[in-house]
Amino acid sequence: MSPARCRFLFLNIGHAYDHFFMLIYPTVAVALELSGEGFYGDLLMPATAGFVAFAAFTLPAGWLGDAWSRRNMMALMFLGLGASAIATAFSTNTLHLAAGLFCMGAFAAIYHPVGIAMVAESQEGVGRLLGINGVWGNLGVAAAPITTGGLIVWLGWQGAFIVPGLLSLATGIAFLLLVPDEAPVKRRKTVSTPNAAAPGRDVLVRVFSYLGISSLLGGVIFAVLTIVMPKIVEASFTVEELGGLIGAAGLASLIFAGASMTQLITGPAADRFSPRSLMLLLGGLQVPLLLLLLVSQAWSAVAVALALMVVTFGIIPIQDAIVARYAAAHWRARVYSVKYVLSLGVSATAVPLAAWGYSAESGFDRLYLVLTFCAVGVVAAALLLPRRRPEQAAPAWKSSEARSKA
Repeated sequence: MSPARCRFLFLNIGHAYDHFFMLIYPTVAVALELSGEGFYGDLLMPATAGFVAFAAFTLPAGWLGDAWSRRNMMALMFLGLGASAIATAFSTNTLHLAAGLFCMGAFAAIYHPVGIAMVAESQEGVGRLLGINGVWGNLGVAAAPITTGGLIVWLGWQGAFIVPGLLSLATGIAFLLLVPDEAPVKRRKTVSTPNAAAPGRDVLVRVFSYLGISSLLGGVIFAVLTIVMPKIVEASFTVEELGGLIGAAGLASLIFAGASMTQLITGPAADRFSPRSLMLLLGGLQVPLLLLLLVSQAWSAVAVALALMVVTFGIIPIQDAIVARYAAAHWRARVYSVKYVLSLGVSATAVPLAAWGYSAESGFDRLYLVLTFCAVGVVAAALLLPRRRPEQAAPAWKSSEARSKA
């Protein structure tokens, strides 16, 4: 395997781990409720600490990735996630549990500004690579409920943290051995070409305004849905119909796994079509699907949830491709860090929002209405995007090669 392919493989694994570790505890909370340990909303609350850290450490992680070493930051993510997950398993009270989840969130915060920037370093087909990388991330989302549920049944809730923690430590050691370090990204001069004019100031203002709005509102939708999906499924069936925690977790995992494949389509689509058209289409579909959840039960709710996650996952590589097209390479990790600190920052509100939005009588009806409002905002923000697909300026070194061959 070439060094580039090896690095890309580890970056994909890192994306899967990043989402997997952040979603271990939401399934643990469902298991604790089913075992009579308390009310779901109350049991879910310690996860807030992890999501707060997930957002708070994004900006410093992006800065360190640009200024120090993106490769070393990724190694720190693998090793830190593993150590903090194992420490969380030995929590003896709610405060210790929240502290462990906070540490997990802090190390998980490294991936999006650093790992995504490393993937986006490719000058060609960046949308396709981001789509592949996004599928891995979503497979981490998909694996979390069923894997955690299985480990809880087999080893107890502590095992659901220890086994992934050991795996992450081993992966970090392998990453250090197999992926060489690289110098910090340097500023590259770009040259204008007939097909790659630099975007004007007004275009950049509109694009980054869109990214700010959509990161905030879309971040709420993504975080809430990935956190509450096991509970949505569990609440749609009786225990006899679904078979308890494993049945609910397994069905939630199937929804995530099936939906994740859409990024193999929307990623390459970001290289060919206008982001504005794609975002109006996908964002527009979220609105009726969220409203349909209000009136759906059992298998119809599962079908609607699957369609909703298809759309929600499909948006992600398009937004990352927008950053790759408009942000200079030497600033890219910092731009990603700002984008993700917004989306992950509001995701810290997802846990209390989910707890508030759920009731034993009406389920998640209040929550669906709030998410519908957020989806309408994402669609409105998409109108700020340029109508034409962005073209990326050619790097100076590439243009020099072309002139030497002429």
